[in-house]
Amino acid sequence: MSAAAGFYDRLSPWYHLLFPDWDASIQRQGEVLGEVIARRWGLRDGRVLDVACGIGTQSLALAQRGFTLTASDLSATEVERARHEAAQRGLPIGFAVADMRAVHATHGSGFDLVICCDNSLPHLLTDADILLALRQMHACLHPGGGLLLTVRDYALEPRGRGIVKPYGVRDEDGRRQLMLQVWDFDASGTHYDFAMYCIDDDGSQQARTEVMRSRYYAIGVDALLALMREAGFTDVAQVDSDYYQPVLTGTRPA
Repeated sequence: MSAAAGFYDRLSPWYHLLFPDWDASIQRQGEVLGEVIARRWGLRDGRVLDVACGIGTQSLALAQRGFTLTASDLSATEVERARHEAAQRGLPIGFAVADMRAVHATHGSGFDLVICCDNSLPHLLTDADILLALRQMHACLHPGGGLLLTVRDYALEPRGRGIVKPYGVRDEDGRRQLMLQVWDFDASGTHYDFAMYCIDDDGSQQARTEVMRSRYYAIGVDALLALMREAGFTDVAQVDSDYYQPVLTGTRPA
């Protein structure tokens, strides 16, 4: 099992707490992404492949808007939770466990749109692995199909060690949860190790704490756009949107 898969397997029961109100965030992301998709490719329905679905945030959002979703993730535990969340909402999404570097073998071709959101792509730690994943996404699209990525803008992030990234306090079912990350960049500033601290306070004198660790490649937006072009995408750009991360798009040539 990769470090990223193990990290998200353990994060799965906590993942919704990264958002102040996960259901509201699903709705909001669906609205914003739906507007980008309609403006960029003229799509208001069609076949969408989510190659890093996590617990289902964007897949649920787009399925609720009438798209036909197929979704996969490296974490089997997250896929199982996403499947449960879709069933609870009556959404017919097909889920599978798959590495985004091999999604074509799992899902085949013919999709109208491939999405990879929530800064998932920089879990791949080299340009070569990112390029491989992008080429796989390209192969999953029919000619004229689109790719939509959302990533952190690492040009805006300070480098260093012990950088604290809080997610805030959540109150749920009579318990209080606190979520935060701590980042430690390497000397080059291109990669960082991070720890996610999840603290569960039931009101007693002790709190349960879990720590999950993984690593990211702090790749810049311009470098990602260049790799998208190298993978065969055209009309590659960062598009204007109200999404909480930069949105990058490209199209498989017709």
